[in-house]
Amino acid sequence: MPRLDDEFITRMENLLRLYAKPLDRREPVVCLDERPVQLLTDSRPSLRGADGILRRDYEYRRRGTANIFCVVEPLAGRHLIKVTRPRAKPDFARCVRDIVRRYPRARTIHLVMDNLSTHSFRALEETFGPKEAKKLWRRLTPHFTPKHGSWLNQAEIEISMLSNECLGGHRYGEFVTLRSHVAAWTRAANRNRRKIRWGFTVRKARKKFGYP
Repeated sequence: MPRLDDEFITRMENLLRLYAKPLDRREPVVCLDERPVQLLTDSRPSLRGADGILRRDYEYRRRGTANIFCVVEPLAGRHLIKVTRPRAKPDFARCVRDIVRRYPRARTIHLVMDNLSTHSFRALEETFGPKEAKKLWRRLTPHFTPKHGSWLNQAEIEISMLSNECLGGHRYGEFVTLRSHVAAWTRAANRNRRKIRWGFTVRKARKKFGYP
């Protein structure tokens, strides 16, 4: 844990109170985070032994990188995962636009994200121009995690699920293959309405960290 200063406590409790609210279709709580992925191919073909186990050589070839935006509405079990080329401001801006389009009737969209420099109004302005950027940003109520407090973003749980169930144990050498597999995982998660149960509250935080 970093130093528990007033800024950390204020941002943490803001998020914990937000997470404690019941599901509200007019004010959805949406969490966003990102995960870089290396595109790798085997240097030599994999071989399946007599025991049926697939054996892969430890050597691989690098084929570049990709970025995965993990977006989840935890209480509703709605998932929006986007695979992009290496992370840039326009990719974040387009991701925000997709989120806004997903909730056309919401009064406001509570968007939880970390303090990455690309996670800003400026990214939208540089991508879409001032008028469109303001139109999109007005639909949002941004909530930023504290510095060194990214664990307070439920999208990290989404990243862990995706990593374990879709990415782990695989080498994706082609961008289109990675995107296809991630899209299949996302469809299944949405079909099953996989929700995240968050149990850390303001009361528990005050008890754990020992502040009034």
